[in-house]
Amino acid sequence: MIVYEYPFNERIRTLLRLEDLYEKFKFFVHQEHAMQHHVALSTIFDMLEVAGRADLKSDLLQELERQKQSLLSYRSNPNVVPEMLDAVLSELETVSGALVAAQGKTGQNVRDNEWLMSIRGRTIIPGGACEFDLPSYHAWQQRPAEQRFRDITNWFAPLAPLFDALALVLRLLRDSGGPVKMIAVAGSYQQMLQGKVYQMLRLSIDETLGAIPEISANKYMLWVRFTTQGGDLKPKPLEDDVPFELTLCNF
Repeated sequence: MIVYEYPFNERIRTLLRLEDLYEKFKFFVHQEHAMQHHVALSTIFDMLEVAGRADLKSDLLQELERQKQSLLSYRSNPNVVPEMLDAVLSELETVSGALVAAQGKTGQNVRDNEWLMSIRGRTIIPGGACEFDLPSYHAWQQRPAEQRFRDITNWFAPLAPLFDALALVLRLLRDSGGPVKMIAVAGSYQQMLQGKVYQMLRLSIDETLGAIPEISANKYMLWVRFTTQGGDLKPKPLEDDVPFELTLCNF
C-alpha cells in the first residue's frame, strides 16, 4: 500500500515538510561519501528555512500540553490500558521537557557559525559550493567520514528536541483516526465534511493499481481525483473505479 497524506492547514503542512527533511537528513548523515554529507548539511539549512517561524516551538509545546490534558481525562475509562496510557504520558513529559530546555531561537547555533553561514550562502547558488568558491569547505570534505559525521550531528543536536516533539505530535495525529474503505467511482470521490474540523487526511491505495490521487479539501468538502501515468509520466485521468482507504485525522 502507498500512503498519501494531505494537510488541512498551514501548521500541519509545516510539520510534514520538516518531517520529510528530517527523514532525508537521517539517511544522508549516516552515509560516508563527502557528497552525501553535503546533502545532509544542506538539509539542515533547509530545516532552518522551514522552521524559521518564531512560534513553531511554542505551538508544539501548547499542542503537547493539550495532548497531555486530553489523555489524563482517559484515566477513569475502563477501556484504556493504564500501562499504555502511562507510557504515552511519560513520553509527552520527556519530549516537552527537552523542548523547554532548548534555549534560544531554533537553529541559532548554526546561524551564529560564520563558517556554516558562508556555506549556506553559497549553496543557494546553483553550483556555488565548488572547491574554488569554498576552499575551506572542500578541505573539510576531505576529512574522515567519522569526523564529518560527528561535526554534522553536533551542529544538528540543538535541533533534535524540536524534531522529537513534531514526530510525537504527528504520530498522535495519525493514530487519532481509523481507516475506512471507499471506492472512487470512475476515478472520482467526493465527501461532504459538514463543517467538521480535521487536521490531516491519509489515503492508502494498492500500488499495483497505478492510481495517483490528486486531493483538494476545505472545511466543507473533500475531493479526490485519481490519475495514472503513461510512458511519458504525464498524469492522465483514470476512469476506472478505484478502491482505497481513507483516514480523517483530528486530535
